[in-house]
This record gives sequence, C-alpha cells and structure tokens, in this order.
Amino acid sequence: MTTLLSLLQISDEPLVSGIEAMQKISLKLFFRLAIDFLSVFILVRLVYFRVYKRSELFFTFFIFNLVIFLICFLLNKVDLSMGAAFGLFAVFSMLRYRTEDISIKDMSYLFLVIAMGLINAVTKIKDASDGYEYAFLGIINGLIILLAFLLESKILFKKEMVQIIIYDNIELVNSANHTLLIEDIKKRTGIDVVRISIGKIDFLKDSAQVKIYYFES
Repeated sequence: MTTLLSLLQISDEPLVSGIEAMQKISLKLFFRLAIDFLSVFILVRLVYFRVYKRSELFFTFFIFNLVIFLICFLLNKVDLSMGAAFGLFAVFSMLRYRTEDISIKDMSYLFLVIAMGLINAVTKIKDASDGYEYAFLGIINGLIILLAFLLESKILFKKEMVQIIIYDNIELVNSANHTLLIEDIKKRTGIDVVRISIGKIDFLKDSAQVKIYYFES
C-alpha cells in the first residue's frame, strides 16, 4: 500500500509541475498581451487617428500586431520542432497584401505595430523579476509612442504637406519661369507654396501636373 501511494505521488509530480508551468506562462501571456494591446491602442487611436482621421486600417494594425505577438511568444515559450517552426513561418509568409493604396506613413505605422508585438513577446531581462520586465516593456513602448507623437506634431519641426494640382498656364511651366510659376500658384490657391515639382505635361490640353509642397499652418 505504501509502495502504491509513493508511486502515485511520483506520478502526480510531473502533472502538478506541468500545471504550475502552464499557469506561469498564462500569467506572462496575459500581462504582456495587456501591455502590448494598450500600447498599440494608444499609438493607433491617439496618435495615428488624431493626425490622419482614418479608421479603415485599424483592423490591419491590430490583427498584425496580435498575430506577430502570439507567434513570437509561442516560439519563445513553447518547444516546437524545427519543421513546425519553419512550416508556421512558411504559412505566414504566404500572406500577401496589396500595397498600392497604402501610403508610406501607413506602412510605417504597420511596421511600428509589428515591431511592438515582437518586442513585447520576446524581450527578456536576465535575472530580473517579472514586474521589472513589465515595467521595462512599458517604458520601451512609451518611448516608441512618444517618438511617433513628436514626429507627427509641430514640436520638433514643421510638417510639410504635398498636394497635386492640374495647372493650365502651360507658358509658365518652364525652368526659366520657375519663380513666376510659384507666385502664380500662390495667388490662385492661396497656399504659401515652398517648392514645386512638375510631373506630366499635356501639350494637347495645355496643362501640366504640378506637385506643390507647403508647410501645414
């Protein structure tokens, strides 16, 4: 009887240790995911949306961040075979998104949310407590958000805007009349144009595509 009880106790130890390990991983997953989601929400809702007033990419930002976070967290915490790991990334690499309608700024924010998911999933500090790691992650995410906010604001430098217009005075579309062309565009549009670049010229319609640059007021 004593031998049977001892065997049962021995057989229960791996089960108990496994449950404790799962609970520890679950707690880390919850806290790291909470930090990650809060940071991405602040970046997308309070920085990106405040400037561009666009919400159609919210789903893309959040789902990319979540998928990257979960993949990196699982690869970092769970023992996977090399074949399974390569297979997972092979499936993920098959995802292709059309980028014709996505601006450079949108792609930059997409890169930021992917990077934040990666940082929050795998960042470790040797011989540090979980609380210290969470505080460190909060500081790193805060710095990323602060940098994005400062770059989008007028605090560091003036924000240059770009607009394309169709210009009909073809006679001024000449390098010799560059100053006159800028003055005429300023007079017509009321925009304090800083510089211009000339695109397509249509001599049949006596018009040209002009890209004007100006600072946001």
